[in-house]
Amino acid sequence: MTPPIHALDETDRRILAELQADGRVSNARLAEKLALSETPCWRRLKRLEAEGFIDGYQARLNRRKLGYGVMAFAQVTLGKHAGETPLRFEEQVANLPEILSCHNVTGSCDYLLQIIATDLDAYGTFIRKQLRTLPGVASIQSSLSLREVKSSSALPL
Repeated sequence: MTPPIHALDETDRRILAELQADGRVSNARLAEKLALSETPCWRRLKRLEAEGFIDGYQARLNRRKLGYGVMAFAQVTLGKHAGETPLRFEEQVANLPEILSCHNVTGSCDYLLQIIATDLDAYGTFIRKQLRTLPGVASIQSSLSLREVKSSSALPL
């Protein structure tokens, strides 16, 4: 079980903040920024990883440079909520790389998906051939992103 956030001291929080800003920072540079020696800094970092405060390290890629010009949000409603249908839907969604995130939500739909595509034609094809064919899908309502105002995975510390 992950310790609660209040189990972190100020140095732990500063380590997490520095890593959110630059996940490639070396231990030597991190220790220098925090005015720690390298060994205690490394130990703290390894403890934060072991306790699950750090899930992993990942480069943030520019989707437009990679040819993904469309960002959409799809509200998906299932026709059947009992039995294996939701679980099968979630398992298959997890295997579709075009879907960046999937949230089971409250409100008028069951799931909110964040989806990327190269263009509108590719998005339409994805909806027709992939999303509509998933188990239990009764309806899909899409909203296209006109402009990305903010995109961050950094958590407030």
